[in-house]
Amino acid sequence: MKLVRFLLGLIVPPLGVFLTVGVGPTLLINVLLTLLGWLPGSIHAVWVIAKREEALDRQEPI
Repeated sequence: MKLVRFLLGLIVPPLGVFLTVGVGPTLLINVLLTLLGWLPGSIHAVWVIAKREEALDRQEPI
């Protein structure tokens, strides 16, 4: 699923962000960046997805 989110973050940035963090301010920022151009939206999406994965990897299992 991680690979799918990264690919969607590159191809359709808001969809990748939505699947990672859901509806919220991060998604709104990504939509606005994507409207400014595909590249800013994609960079932001990959960054958001990578940071979320990093945060999940740091959590220790109970």
